[in-house]
Amino acid sequence: MTAMQDQSFRTMLARLDACGDLHTVRRTVDPRFELGAVMSLRRHGPAQLFASVAGHAMRIAGNVMNARERVARLLGTDKAALPGRLLAALASPVPPVLVEAAPVQAVVHRAPLDLACLLPVPTWFEHETGPYITAGVIVAKDPETGRRNVSIARLRLDGGGRVMVGIARNHHLNVLAEKARAQGESLPIAVAIGNHAAVLLGSQMYLGLGDDEYDIAGALLGEPLQLVRCLTVPLEVPAGAEIVLEGAIDAADLVAEGSVSEFHGFYVDYGPGTGGTIGCVTHRPDAVYQAILPGYAPEHCLLGALAIEAVCCAALQRVIPAVRRVFVTDGGMGRLHAVIAMHRPRLGEGKRAVILAMGQINLLKLVIVVEDDIDPEDATQVEWSLAARFRGDEDLVVLPGLKADRCDPVHENLTVTKIGLVACTRPGDGERGSRSEFATAPAEVLARVRAQLGDY
Repeated sequence: MTAMQDQSFRTMLARLDACGDLHTVRRTVDPRFELGAVMSLRRHGPAQLFASVAGHAMRIAGNVMNARERVARLLGTDKAALPGRLLAALASPVPPVLVEAAPVQAVVHRAPLDLACLLPVPTWFEHETGPYITAGVIVAKDPETGRRNVSIARLRLDGGGRVMVGIARNHHLNVLAEKARAQGESLPIAVAIGNHAAVLLGSQMYLGLGDDEYDIAGALLGEPLQLVRCLTVPLEVPAGAEIVLEGAIDAADLVAEGSVSEFHGFYVDYGPGTGGTIGCVTHRPDAVYQAILPGYAPEHCLLGALAIEAVCCAALQRVIPAVRRVFVTDGGMGRLHAVIAMHRPRLGEGKRAVILAMGQINLLKLVIVVEDDIDPEDATQVEWSLAARFRGDEDLVVLPGLKADRCDPVHENLTVTKIGLVACTRPGDGERGSRSEFATAPAEVLARVRAQLGDY
């Protein structure tokens, strides 16, 4: 059997450092606002490793997955191949395997705990009510079926071992917590911090309740994800993680949250969150704490965008084979706007793709359809397609009063108007004498010059 690769977060950091894509901040940084400000101002730059964090021995790494090129590199591929890699992972999941021991359990802290002393958790924004863990992969199991769920949600430190988890009512983690509540129990959870890119991406995929996101992580790795059993809860966590928190949340324990940042960059107040308690923390001897800058920040938005693209594209391709790519835009906050590329769609297929995409992903509210001669990541090409191929009286889809996600910044009573724009060619477009005939040199001249372009 071939030896398995190192699936650790620190190996990823070493790879980034080796290619000059990791910047080490040696100046002491305060985790209260200052660290987040540095990450925000370097949002599009190299990954940041904070070597000296005031009041803490642990280092902090952030902005690790803030660009598509870097995500692709961390998965061992290139940017052009990344969409196909994600689709293939959804189509061919790889179940995880258990290992007996892992470095993440080298150091053990048991209750009573003071999480704020143990971990350098940043306080991000002025009006938020405490420090938030933002890159914690939360693992839980269905109390009825035993099936695993892996996701990310924000966790606020509330003193000692207490935490507040911000979970939408429809999210699978909340569904599992409510099932446990109905049985008169709390829900055991484990929170892994400092994970391989495959684990983070896998945790974001929109799967069915009962489908295991660890299987997607394994497919992205190209081998089974290695897991280790927790010490105090009946759960398994990535063996390559840096830090693990073990505890439980209680759906009956409602905790006020107040203002919190969201992906659009604004503050929101979602009402109470779910309370919980951490009873055990394990970590590597020289653990690196991973932080994702929340709000309208490249890494936060990109992790969601990549998952939405893959899940939406896979769903559309099952019913519309002409769909080639779904791209979720940065300007659309990695959630709300998408461009769908299609190969020679038949009349009406573009509108159908718009409606199906919005039905598949509730967040989407602006969808542009282009042909696959347009690069959906190139905003200039997309705008050209709108200018050259979009007819407002025929190609505009306006859907008022549709169900919106609670995250949408302009929803009214959880509804919003959703819009589709179909910018595709029609029969006869591009033919000799049509208004959309491309102006070029004679084909034979163009071919000859292209072949010899280096000589000019």
